[in-house]
Amino acid sequence: MKVFVARQAIFNRKKQVVAYELLFRDGTSNSFPNVSDDAATAKLIMDNQLNLGTRYLTSGKKALINIGPDSLTQELAQFLPAHDVILELLETIEPTAENYELVRTLFHNDYRLALDDFEYTKDWEPFLKLVRLVKFDIMQSPLSSIEPLVNNFKRRKNMKLLAEKVETEEEFKQAYAMGFHFFQGYFFAKPKVIEQNDIEINYAVAMLIYAEVLKPHMNMVRVAELFAQDTALAYKLLRLLNSGVFPIKNKIESLKQALVYLGNERTKKFVGLIMTAHIAEGKPTELTRLSIVRSRFCELIARKLSPNMAGMSFLTGLFSLLDAILDKPMTQVINRLPFPEALRDALIGEPNILYYILNVVKAYESGSWWHLQEACTLLNLEDTCLPDFHAAAISWADMYKDRV
Repeated sequence: MKVFVARQAIFNRKKQVVAYELLFRDGTSNSFPNVSDDAATAKLIMDNQLNLGTRYLTSGKKALINIGPDSLTQELAQFLPAHDVILELLETIEPTAENYELVRTLFHNDYRLALDDFEYTKDWEPFLKLVRLVKFDIMQSPLSSIEPLVNNFKRRKNMKLLAEKVETEEEFKQAYAMGFHFFQGYFFAKPKVIEQNDIEINYAVAMLIYAEVLKPHMNMVRVAELFAQDTALAYKLLRLLNSGVFPIKNKIESLKQALVYLGNERTKKFVGLIMTAHIAEGKPTELTRLSIVRSRFCELIARKLSPNMAGMSFLTGLFSLLDAILDKPMTQVINRLPFPEALRDALIGEPNILYYILNVVKAYESGSWWHLQEACTLLNLEDTCLPDFHAAAISWADMYKDRV
């Protein structure tokens, strides 16, 4: 599998390369793909930091990596080594008290911070004590309009200024004369796309792991067994522990040991990183969300009818759309999954209680009253409970990001 990243050089006043900004790409086309900022950051980390590492891409120089509001909330930065990166806080982050606490935590964890495409308001003052680099987009904020602000910032201790989108020698000379420390733009170099090989992750196994970490009491042995089902996921996990992010005192001898070292919370966030990165690969976000709604809906029905089937019913709903997500026949998709026979049968359309529960859910989703009554009759289920179960499943799915 090929993965792509673009790097754009950052120069000092002597026109020497001192760092590179890394930009997510999904192919050889040197343009930003149509994905969210957090998905792009997650994919950048999965494809690069947990592959050959950012140092490989930057020849040992600092890597500037974008952090948007969702990436900040999801704490994706904790999967990057603080000594190798500068975190660019995007202009889409609002200067709220909650975001300040998240940024302050990064600062106290020794991350160097930058403000990207900066436009000054008083609300940013607390943040300015934490950042060491401020980037001005001189196409958006012409140099003449920001000269008073630049003069103010130059007097601040430990703060450096970078002019980006520098496209002409005249702009460089003007920014240089104003006292900017660093420069970035087409005048110096366009982003260069770098192509690497990586191992393709089995999305279905990732979903199974995701189902496990969503449980109130995560079974670390089971999670380790699932990581072992997919070489790529196991590789990413071990690369994380060997990437310089966490200090390792002992050799890691098993996947379970690696997960125990991470701990429950960091394992959940790592799985969240995997899922967010997969959205960037073109997996339909709405299909993934509908799968999660279905999983909870099926589980609630099973709890009412046959509580011992609740776990498998949850998985039936979770994987019921996997053929559509992966654009492959269901029989082919589930061949690589360690499912019990009853679950496999339900997913490929063989009648059993799991299949009938799934049919109730599908009929309710489609609003087909006749099919719903028929499906409920086969289970001897009163349909009066379904609106509450569906509402509860939607609420649960809306909160799923908070669980990882």
